[in-house]
Amino acid sequence: MATTERPSSVDGPTTVLLVSSNGGHLAQLIALREWWSARRRTWVTFDTPDAMSRLEGESVVAAHHPTTRNLRNLLRNTFLAWSVLRRVRPELVVSTGAAVALPFFVVARLHGIPTVYIEVYDRVDSRTLTGRLCRPFTTRFLVQSERQLDLYPDSTMLGRLV
Repeated sequence: MATTERPSSVDGPTTVLLVSSNGGHLAQLIALREWWSARRRTWVTFDTPDAMSRLEGESVVAAHHPTTRNLRNLLRNTFLAWSVLRRVRPELVVSTGAAVALPFFVVARLHGIPTVYIEVYDRVDSRTLTGRLCRPFTTRFLVQSERQLDLYPDSTMLGRLV
């Protein structure tokens, strides 16, 4: 049975790793400011002017891009994930996608670190590729639309972030 959940600013882990591509994926993680602002956090995203301006003053690790159909950058981001997870030692990894999330979720799973994947709100008729790939490595899978509950059984309804 699906539940609706809004993160509290006082519950949960104290150290988090927030992973996303730039643009809308990053905007959705930023929308969780009330939750993540009370925690030690490190961001992993692309070194683009948009992302860096949105995360000014935050601890940011630049991921390799492009990620779509780019095996070389997938491998580079996998090595980056090993390094960042060892250095930061987060208690939780959270992502809204896209492809940059996969290596971080796989490596987090291998290290026994819980992961939360938040499916983007604009895909309600089909599952995203990243959602399908990350699902086996995800501790909690959250959706933003009731229509997505049918696409991802046993997911949790979060509600729309932006």
